[in-house]
Amino acid sequence: MMNKKIAIGIDIGGSHITSAAVDIEALQILPNTLFSVKVNNKATKDDILKNWSESINKTIQSVPLKEKLNIGFAMPGPFHYKTGLAMFERNDKYESLYNVSIPEGLNNYLDHPNMDYRFLNDATAFGVGVAAIGKAKKYSKVIAVTLGTGFGSAFIKDGIPQVNSEDVPDGGCLWDEPYKNGIGDDYFSTRWCIKRFFELTGIQATGVKEIAEANNEDSKQVFVEFGSNMAEFMIPFLHKYKPDLIILGGNVSNASNLFLPILKNKIEEAGLQVAFEISDLMEEAAIIGSAKLFDSHFWDQVKNDLPNL
Repeated sequence: MMNKKIAIGIDIGGSHITSAAVDIEALQILPNTLFSVKVNNKATKDDILKNWSESINKTIQSVPLKEKLNIGFAMPGPFHYKTGLAMFERNDKYESLYNVSIPEGLNNYLDHPNMDYRFLNDATAFGVGVAAIGKAKKYSKVIAVTLGTGFGSAFIKDGIPQVNSEDVPDGGCLWDEPYKNGIGDDYFSTRWCIKRFFELTGIQATGVKEIAEANNEDSKQVFVEFGSNMAEFMIPFLHKYKPDLIILGGNVSNASNLFLPILKNKIEEAGLQVAFEISDLMEEAAIIGSAKLFDSHFWDQVKNDLPNL
């Protein structure tokens, strides 16, 4: 085991952290190293860092690595990925970490003397993971989309995130692209579904699962609008990038049977041919994608393109 090239991969979710040790040559999570801890994203800076370190320390203890510890993070934006500076503001989570250096903050809490940190956008890490080991493996040009507390996306070509390419939006992200009265993130996230369901019914749902289970005309309308809006939003980007596959992940994708038919339909009507998959890997994909930052060949191809925010 000690001869394997191992890195710790970490997925920072809106309400939890999951960490695991990854064999970065085999791209496999090592058995008995995966831990998850619930996190209150409205807590103080120290409480959040303590929570995060609780999970990471369990993973550290599960693999006896004496030398330098390599830790890759799948981290939501806005974030300074080159330096590890959190820039969370106006996005309703982790705002107490605004302008906090994550490496400096975590160094106080982690049980290891020598650590190297690298950071990748969470949706990008998911895209890298599904392209390496998931349903996107057989496709060259992929758009990975995560639908959850926020709207994440990544444009992947032959396993490498495309950030500065002519055929992708600025920074390779869709969440901040203008749409209707706001940006993509306002429309393709759990909170839009909850808000729209409330407008239609006066019922304050707790999440997408509850709306899907309501299974009435109003809940069906929410998902039809969601799929229709998403097609309208995505079509200009699809014309430019011409992906072979769109792969969806995140908790909203669990209701894909309710919004995917109209999404596919409208994309076909726009004259585009693209395959769709729903990923059965979520956290595992992001964990493997973030650990892959310590694969030197991959790192050389992405390190200069890490977005600042």
